Amino acid sequence: MTAATIRQEVIANNIANVNTPNYRKSVVEFEDMLAREIYGEEPDGKLKMVRTHDKHLPFKPFDFHAEPTITEDNTTIMRVDDNNVDIDIEMASLAKNQLYYNALATQLGGHVTRLKNAISSGQS
Repeated sequence: MTAATIRQEVIANNIANVNTPNYRKSVVEFEDMLAREIYGEEPDGKLKMVRTHDKHLPFKPFDFHAEPTITEDNTTIMRVDDNNVDIDIEMASLAKNQLYYNALATQLGGHVTRLKNAISSGQS
């Protein structure tokens, strides 16, 4: 959810600077970094597992260090004022990110509800 919040701020900043000469849009990178940590350098859909003891099953608790990072996109410049913000792409990204954030919030709310029900179901 933190990455989605940061992405929302970055997209809003890009939209605010759509007419600023020489402005370069920024993007948030997170999901690809997280996938590399989960699946390794070449995401093939399989989790990396490590044995901590010879008699243990090959499983290691996840210890992720991926953090959302903001990078400047210098690739496409289609305007004479050297601004590379495309308002249509930014508005679509804003809508996509909002849906993503809402889905995450719904999932988190459901998880908290299930935890509360599990805690309170043992009481008379």
